[in-house]
Amino acid sequence: VQLQASGGGLVQAGGSLRLSCAASGSIYNINHMGWYRQAPGKQRELVARMLITGTINYADSVKGRFTISRDNAKNLVYLQMNTLKPEDTAVYYCNVGLRVVPGRLENYWGQGTQLTVSS
Repeated sequence: VQLQASGGGLVQAGGSLRLSCAASGSIYNINHMGWYRQAPGKQRELVARMLITGTINYADSVKGRFTISRDNAKNLVYLQMNTLKPEDTAVYYCNVGLRVVPGRLENYWGQGTQLTVSS
């Protein structure tokens, strides 16, 4: 299984950007897909996550600005980020919980994509 994330870059405060992450390989089913981020000197934190049930969790700091969505047919997850702030600057990691065989849930991470928001 591989996760390929893309879409990071440099954007001015107030701008928008969309991250994408595609899961590929031998996948039985996907339990959840989401995004975490890690800023310099800080711990990795949850940004947004969507369960297979449709339940969505957002970090309080991004509620109302970020939107997570999925294309289940293509095993894609997106993170639309609007009204970006300098404090959103971080490396963003795609995270997927999936099963390659029935029963065992495994956690996968993408390679990380840098988002820099300038003031």
